[in-house]
Amino acid sequence: MAGSIKDKEAFQRLNFLYQAAHCVLAQNPENIELARFYCFTQKTIAKRLVLRQDPSVKRTICKKCCSLLIPGVTSTVRQRRGSRRQRVTVVRCLSCGFTKTFQNNPKYHLWVDQPEAQLENLPQPGTDGVSDVNPSSKALALVDKSDQPSMTTSTHNPESLKSKS
Repeated sequence: MAGSIKDKEAFQRLNFLYQAAHCVLAQNPENIELARFYCFTQKTIAKRLVLRQDPSVKRTICKKCCSLLIPGVTSTVRQRRGSRRQRVTVVRCLSCGFTKTFQNNPKYHLWVDQPEAQLENLPQPGTDGVSDVNPSSKALALVDKSDQPSMTTSTHNPESLKSKS
């Protein structure tokens, strides 16, 4: 439980640093070094605490020099033909010259955006409030003690439980 609160505070700190880098560049586009320092600090904190950042955040930070990649200010964005005549987006950092290439495939979905990647969608044992009792003993506790059905009836057929109670 304490780990989740610590992670929440760390994510808030990362969010603040990312927003501060954007604000610094919005107020004065010449202040690239301060924005780079904020992004480097953000990357260092995330790496030290082993936290995964959202892909949309990672795509806007240069991997080589940790600059914030804003089109027209600190980076250039071009559309080109990649391999097999597919269109790609090429983002080039103006500070170090590092390029990132992203495919323009409308059918492609990031793993983070898929439902099976979300922890809320996975069944977790003990999330219904009773963590010490296994499901078969819960089902047996619902059955009336006067007529003892077989274990397969009570655990695999929920309709038989409804008719008895």
